[in-house]
Formats: sequence, structure tokens, C-alpha cells
Amino acid sequence: MQDLKAFQQLLDTPKKVVITAHSNPDADALGAALGLASYLKKKQHQVQVITPTDYPQFLHWMYGQKEVMVYSNGQEKKATLLMEEADMIFCLDFSSLNRIEDMGEIVRNSKALKVVIDHHMGKEMFADFEFWDVQAAATCELLYQLIIDLGERRLIDKDMAECLYAGIMTDTGSFRHPNTTKHVHEVVADLIELGANVSKVSKLVYDNNSMDRLRFIGYALSEKLVVLPEYNTAYFAITAKDLEKFNSRTGDTEGLVNYALSIEGITMAAIIIDRSEAVKLSFRSIGDFPVNELAAKHFEGGGHKNAAGGISHQSLEETVKKFLQLLPLYKSQLHKSLKEQELHLT
Repeated sequence: MQDLKAFQQLLDTPKKVVITAHSNPDADALGAALGLASYLKKKQHQVQVITPTDYPQFLHWMYGQKEVMVYSNGQEKKATLLMEEADMIFCLDFSSLNRIEDMGEIVRNSKALKVVIDHHMGKEMFADFEFWDVQAAATCELLYQLIIDLGERRLIDKDMAECLYAGIMTDTGSFRHPNTTKHVHEVVADLIELGANVSKVSKLVYDNNSMDRLRFIGYALSEKLVVLPEYNTAYFAITAKDLEKFNSRTGDTEGLVNYALSIEGITMAAIIIDRSEAVKLSFRSIGDFPVNELAAKHFEGGGHKNAAGGISHQSLEETVKKFLQLLPLYKSQLHKSLKEQELHLT
């Protein structure tokens, strides 16, 4: 952070604080938000976590989640008032205001001091304080480091440690992705020392499926998976009827794209989903193939080099057609990235 001392002085006086995270918050976004909320409450701040949309059922175990206000669930007026009257607004796991949808302009126009804690590329210049590092594996890792830098490790309790651990665990793919650094392991070791029950967190996140979700995954793998060996690409195209058929809830499609990426010979995987408001895309890749650049250039998106998202306002069919038409442009790059990755693993 550019001025840690000034930031610390701000936190020494109780304030009205709003914490928000990106739409469809994942474990890193929600874990960071709830961990920060707990920390700030211990410092006598008045805190409200507001998310633009709902979040997965498998994150409902997180300490403090019952107090989260979901903007899109009929809380627009109350949430807007809180943001307008806040002294500080923390923006976690995003650094571009379009990631919080309709809340973006409310945050922008609020007189509150804005604080960004994030590890994504594509930063927008709107914050008064930033703790931003694209090399960090997770926003929860950055939040842990910020609390340490403030000299307040003693305020991290078991519940906070488990929220932060969940964010780091999921954003590193259970410590399998290349962003799993020595520092990540050091942070996680300290969170365990502070009380995080890693077996409990893993089970609640990964082994807490509904029957509908398991049946949907089976259906998607058997009926919706398309593999294109000539482009080292695999993808799913999920219709609104598919989601309705399996009573899909928030989070039920999460992780599905990784099954496609796990196929031998695949460099890039995508899941393209027909949501009611738009078509949402999620991309994953291996090696040096930058799906964040593809998402930004063609689908109004962005993210990390190997994990990114996008949006399309065309139909599902037209979006899939556009995606397929792009593949020849990236054919040599996709193939090269696979070969380099294979050499790296030998």
C-alpha cells in the first residue's frame, strides 16, 4: 500500500464502512470480505458487507455470511443509502467498477474514501488507497499480508483464518496452479497456526454438493462437452433450459470448465452459459496462453492469464459461433503453448 501509515491512522478511528466484492462472489471474494469485516468490527467500525448478487450455497458456512446484504435481492434502496453515507468503501477482489454491475456508479459517486484490495489485471483508477498486486495468488493472501503489515496479526481468529484459507485454497486450485508460491505456503501455514481447520474447509467447499449439481455435471460431461483437438480446445455450451432442468443454483456451474481443461492435449477450455441477462463466458488455459487477453479483446472481459471471464449480449448460438470463429486465429499459439508446457513437465 502506497501510504500504510495514513491508512492505519484512518482505521484507528471508528467509521461507517461498506465492504463489497464482485458479482457472483467466489470463495476468495466472499472470504476476503467476511475476513475484513470481522477484522474491522474488532476495531470498533460499523461494517456492512454488500454483494451485487448472491453467492454459492457451499460458502454459507463462512462466519458472518448471514449478515451479508445482497443488492439484487430487493435491497437496492437500503444498500444505496449505506454506500452514500459510508466513510470508507472497500472493494475486494476487483479493481474495475463494472465488476459490481449497478453498484459501480453508486460507489464511484459516493464521497467515501475508496480502498481496493485486489490481484486482477485491468485496474481502474478510482481508489484513494490500493493494495494491488497481480502476482498475488488471491485477494485473501493480500488481505492477510495487509493485516500483518499493520501489525495486527493478533486480531486474526479461527473464523477469519478459515475464510482467508478458503479464498487462497480455491484461487490456487487447491495449491496446484502456478500461482502457488513459497509465500502462499507460508501464509497458509500461519493461518493453520491461527486455527484454520483445513480439512473442514476443504470438505465444506468441495464435498458439499446437491444431487442436482452432480446430475448436472454428469449431463454436461456426457452431452455438452465439445473437444476440438485441432485447436487444443474444449468447451461447454449450456442453455437456460439445461440450467432449469437441473434446478441450477448459484455456484452449480463453478469448476465445470476445469474438467474440460483436464483433458489430455487441451490448452484452453471454456464454458459458455445462457443466463437470463446475458451470455457469460469463463475461460481457463495452461502454460503461456493468455485467456485474459482473449476475453478482453472479444468478450468485454478480463482476469488472469490462465483464468478469465467475459460476457456477450448476443444469443448463445451466436456467441458460440463467434468463439469458434476466433479459434483459427489462435491455433498456432494454442499449439505452441501446449508443446512448451509438455517440455516443462518432462
